[in-house]
Amino acid sequence: MAVRILAPLAGASLLVLAQAANAQDHSHHPETSQPAPASPPAPDPHAGHDMSGMTPVQDHAAHGDARGQTGGQGHAMTSPLGVWPMSRDASGTSWQPDLARHGGVHWGGEGDWSFMGHALLNLTYSRQNGPRGDDKTFLAGMIMAAARRDFDDGSTLNLRLMASPEPFMGKSGYPLLLAAGETADGINPLIDRQHPHELIMEMSASYARRLTDSDSVFAYIGWPGEPAFGPPAFMHRLSGMDSPEAPITHHWLDSTHIVFGVTTLGWAHDGFKLEASAFKGREPDEERFDFDQPRLDSWAVRGSWNPSPEWSMQVSYADVSAPEQLEPDEDDRKWSASLSHARRFGADGWWSSTLAWGRKTNDHGESKDGWLGETAFSPDDRWTIFGRAERIETDELVPGVGGGHGPLYTVSKASVGAIHDWRLRDNVRLGLGALYTVNRVPAPLEPLYGGDPDGGMLFVRLKID
Repeated sequence: MAVRILAPLAGASLLVLAQAANAQDHSHHPETSQPAPASPPAPDPHAGHDMSGMTPVQDHAAHGDARGQTGGQGHAMTSPLGVWPMSRDASGTSWQPDLARHGGVHWGGEGDWSFMGHALLNLTYSRQNGPRGDDKTFLAGMIMAAARRDFDDGSTLNLRLMASPEPFMGKSGYPLLLAAGETADGINPLIDRQHPHELIMEMSASYARRLTDSDSVFAYIGWPGEPAFGPPAFMHRLSGMDSPEAPITHHWLDSTHIVFGVTTLGWAHDGFKLEASAFKGREPDEERFDFDQPRLDSWAVRGSWNPSPEWSMQVSYADVSAPEQLEPDEDDRKWSASLSHARRFGADGWWSSTLAWGRKTNDHGESKDGWLGETAFSPDDRWTIFGRAERIETDELVPGVGGGHGPLYTVSKASVGAIHDWRLRDNVRLGLGALYTVNRVPAPLEPLYGGDPDGGMLFVRLKID
């Protein structure tokens, strides 16, 4: 039933987004619209920084006003959670640098409501070489829509829905060497494959109250949603979203980006934010089209700091109850720290990078670390070059005697790729890209993998932003 209802909705959403994208640039440019009345302006986070390379739309998006409106119909450009640019918002309630590009088509609605939409879809062919490799063609990505209401007292209500076509690739996901986590059948773990994400990746609501020109408090609830842990999820951070390949550090850094039940309370002051979440620790099961039973049995806390428009950093901790479906008696304690940077070049160019570390510690005190470094550079509106390097300590690549986790190995991988975009409409782009990956395994694993195997991906991307 969910598939029959939501699949047509996804197609309809893409059509609406494309139509809104074409109309938005002609009717809602901030330089041609009269701003709506606003409460006292928020402090300018870009004061003292060179913004000359930004277009008028980008500059206004980065500044906004205290109501978050840039057009007569409530075109929202500041965050629905507080007094900061919307470009700072990433997945869930996480932050990225203010100078990150903000993806979204905005349009006005009835009364005090405004709307935003975004889509990124990759049709990908993946080939992973070696004895454990495989090849597959699949569709991945997401379609997102949000509705926002600004109230006269300075508070804001925001509703967000995000869907993905990934469940249609099948429960076993796609081949990705050195990746592990979750299950396709509820019995056996997925190894050397990336699992598909849920049909509904997020269905959330948030309410924020601005206390002063620099302070706000907010509440966020999702089913599913994302708790206050880790950097922005890989498909939402600017340094990683152009790569069609999921990072193997996913389960160290951002595996909680889809949990069926989460509540978050947060407070922000200028460039600092402190938030805490209660959420369901169990990762989604192999049934990707349904909604898992909500539960609040785990908790997380995160501190974030944006000291300038170019930088964003976070440190977070989570106590996760029974995250693995196949090992329901094992709990995890997780740490994460990350540093992100963004720069602008000219009217359309940008460069974004992220360094991140994560640690998982089980009930027996055994810890496993994961490291990630990634970067993406776009000199203009047509080309983007991206790369990623990772290193993890994992005991999931070789099952142990009698099942469960096996020996601990340190493995790594590096990938580099590029994509060329053609602009079809003002906010619609079609891209063609390629990716090449090299994997490194220790000597005991070389017979299983045929040495250090490589792999690659070819992909076509549709982006509406």
